[in-house]
Parts: sequence; structure tokens; C-alpha cells
Amino acid sequence: MFERIITIILPVLIIVLIGWLYGRKMRPDMRAANTINMDVCVPLLVFSALAAKDFDLVSQWKLLPASAAVILLSGLLAWPVARATGNQVRTLLPPSMFNNCGNMGLPLALLAFGRTGFNAFVVLFVVSNLLHFTLGAFIFNRHTRFSGLLKNPIVLATALGLLFALAGWHLPDGLMIGLKMLGDASIPLMLFALGVRMVDANLRDWKIGLLGAALCPLSGLAAAAVTVPLLQLSPAQAGLVYLFGVLPPAVLNFMMAEIYQQEPGKMASIVLIGNLASLAFVPFGLWLALG
Repeated sequence: MFERIITIILPVLIIVLIGWLYGRKMRPDMRAANTINMDVCVPLLVFSALAAKDFDLVSQWKLLPASAAVILLSGLLAWPVARATGNQVRTLLPPSMFNNCGNMGLPLALLAFGRTGFNAFVVLFVVSNLLHFTLGAFIFNRHTRFSGLLKNPIVLATALGLLFALAGWHLPDGLMIGLKMLGDASIPLMLFALGVRMVDANLRDWKIGLLGAALCPLSGLAAAAVTVPLLQLSPAQAGLVYLFGVLPPAVLNFMMAEIYQQEPGKMASIVLIGNLASLAFVPFGLWLALG
């Protein structure tokens, strides 16, 4: 089991490390690459997974409420912690609720559960992103408008992929392979960008960073432990939910904190320390998921 977990985590860490080393040396401007990834590659990744011939949405429908339950329960657990420690709720809740299911979760799911498990994990990823752009944005700023949500490429790709999945439609194999290849490119690019992003983060607010680093996976695991028996998930689905629950805070939290000016320095520390702490938490989550 230990060797299997190392085999799963090592490729992810290597790509993140290469991104960090390259970022320190070259200081690249990743904005164009990140925009292409979020506007083209990630939407195609979502669509190709949901519209794949071997993906059965009906059999995986429980993952829809499972993802929402883990996110919401994590927020409920983090709320009193934020109050008790004197931290702003709008700073501590989002990184506790919305984890790195894209940059880290998708590659880990692929390595741990194969293509079938990966396609199923995309359901968790999709729900998390939709809630992040809606509920998460509202937590950051109560005056957030959602008019632009319908123009979001990931949202559009999700809607189209769900339509194909429910209707049983399939694109020609040659076309689907091309879309899937471009979508798969998003996985190493996300990990590489995560490494580059870590170069600019700081440890100035290390106290709240440590708190957020522990709170995100612990609240996620606690929420998963409640959700799995409540929804009577299959062993394979339970494994995906435990992996989903143990992931560190999403990098997107830092980007949104900058946009809404919600203590971005503290958020940077939470995200940085949280992703570093995943070296300890993720193996435990994988042990639960694969056990």
C-alpha cells in the first residue's frame, strides 16, 4: 500500500517541483497559459470526461450530492473555528470548503483509480467549481453578480457534457480523441502552474496558514466520513469522496481573494502552507480511499 501511494503522489510532486524550480529561475508570466488552460483545456477536459462512452452519469449520480455535502459540511465545521480564533469568516471559510480538486485532485484520481475513477471524479470537480464561482464568490463578497457565470467556459462545457451524458450522444471517435488530448494537457499544466504560483507566496501570516492547512483536510475528511454512509456510496465512490475531502485549499481561493481584496496575504499563506501540508494529509486520504 505504501509503495502504491508513493507511486501515485510522486508524479504530481515532480511536476509541481519542476514548476517551482522553473518559476524561481525564469519568473515566467503564466497569465496567458493559465487563461488558455481555463478557457480551452479544462473545459475540454470536463466535456470529454462527461461525454465519454464509458461514463455512466446515472450510476454516478450520488457523487453530485456527495460533493456538495462535503463542501457545505466543511464550511459548517470551519465557521466556529474562525469565530473562536478571531479570524475573519470570509477569509477562513473558502479555503476550508473549496479544495484543490483540479490541480491536484484530478491527476491523483487518474493515477489512483484509472480512467474510470477519473471520469467519476470529474463530477466532484464540476460541482466544486460551480459552487466556488457562486457560493464561494458570495462568501467573499455579498454583492457578487453571477451574470457572467453563463459565459464561463467551464460552466458551458459542463452543461454540454451533461447533455451528452443524459441523452446518450457520442461524438465520432476521431473528434473525441482530439478533444480529449487537448483536455488532458490541462492536468500537467495545472500542476506546473501551481508550482510557479508557489514561488510568489509568502509565509508572513504563518499562523493562519497553519490553521487553514490543517482545517481544510480535517474538515473535509470529517465531512466525507459523514457523507459516505449517509448516501450509502459504493466502495469505489467512497474512495473518491475521501480523496476529495483530504485535498488542500484551492489556488483559486488566492486569486479570488485578490479580486475581492479579502486579506490576500493571509489567503496566500493558507494556500501555500496547505499545499505543502498535503504531503502529510494526502497519503492518509489515499490510504482511506484505497483501503
